[in-house]
Amino acid sequence: MLYRAGPIGPARTFSKRSFVVRSTRSVRVGVAGFGWMGRVHTQAYSRLNQHYPDLGLRPELAMVADELEGRADDAADQFGFAAATTDWHEIQSDPTIEAVSITAPNFLHRTIGTAMVEAGKHIWIEKPVGLSADDARAVARAADKAGVQTAVGFNYRNAPAVEEAKALIESGELGTITHARFRFFSDYAAHPDGALSWRFERARGGNGVLGDLASHGADLVYYLLGEIESLVADTAIFVPERTKPNGSTTGHALAAGGKRGAVENEDFVSSQLRLHSGARVVLEASRVAVGDQNAYGFEIHGTKGAVSWDFRRLGELSLSTGDRYQDQPASTVYVGPSHGEYGAFQPGSASSMGYDDLKVIEAMRFFRSIADQKPCGATLQDAVRSAEVLDAMTESVTSGRWIQPGV
Repeated sequence: MLYRAGPIGPARTFSKRSFVVRSTRSVRVGVAGFGWMGRVHTQAYSRLNQHYPDLGLRPELAMVADELEGRADDAADQFGFAAATTDWHEIQSDPTIEAVSITAPNFLHRTIGTAMVEAGKHIWIEKPVGLSADDARAVARAADKAGVQTAVGFNYRNAPAVEEAKALIESGELGTITHARFRFFSDYAAHPDGALSWRFERARGGNGVLGDLASHGADLVYYLLGEIESLVADTAIFVPERTKPNGSTTGHALAAGGKRGAVENEDFVSSQLRLHSGARVVLEASRVAVGDQNAYGFEIHGTKGAVSWDFRRLGELSLSTGDRYQDQPASTVYVGPSHGEYGAFQPGSASSMGYDDLKVIEAMRFFRSIADQKPCGATLQDAVRSAEVLDAMTESVTSGRWIQPGV
């Protein structure tokens, strides 16, 4: 059959294509909390089937909830949610909503998480899951009882370079792992006029940088190197006072000239870890590291080689392998379609991926767990393990002793 491209120009012949009809089921999703992370989850849902067309499930944006007046309505207008509300209980009570992203502030995670799973909904919840290991255990127990699937926002383990590092370690390419350093430094709270938001309160922000950044580090240590046997830690608050905001704040807003209040949780943590394998690890995290923006990564050494990764160079590994030991060089390895989920995003090596891509991978694993009715990716059990490490750090600071996580 001939089709003409407008009134002028040559006729073009189009061949028939055979289309494969895939069986795809819609899953109605809700998002509880629409700050930055709620937006990231929503964008991941919107992109999911573009990168994973054979998943068999399609997200349908059903409802968004945020207590800040007008925010949920704006989200519905921009992203196409069918409904918006200021009360997350409306998501809980809607029997047609099957999966929920929980991206509200940390102190609400236990309450919202347990409510959603008890209502029979699968949840994708951001870390830390509550303010303590007890909070994370409560949500995990409720989810196990309800028989729902869970996903947790430990997104850095989804980086193709990190998955390749894991494969190298497990293959023995680096020999026996001896020691490592995991570093999560950022400057988002470095400004002395940063507003005294809920993030800096013990009752609502929990243990500060431990839950915010060190939780990722604890998860990566386990994911790459295995269980932590014991640890000792030190913490500090370097910006002891901040200005109380006059109203609600978004992100890491500044506030100056108002009444000052005390910062109640940690700006910095440094911890030494002993692993069950015998390896030694240093884990550090800071939210007040002037000059460092998202300086997240690791350096891992073995008896035969070493590997390191920097989130700011997401698609690269520095790798040293061979049999020279002394004066053995390191080279840069660019990840490609054979590494992790890279091939779902780019066709050839060394093309850049970004933070939001890691969240698309996370969304895929969440939906795959729903489709297969078995865990895929980080789950609430990983959140419990990470939270136990953070609680052990806090106990170590108080007691001055080495502590066994979870004991």
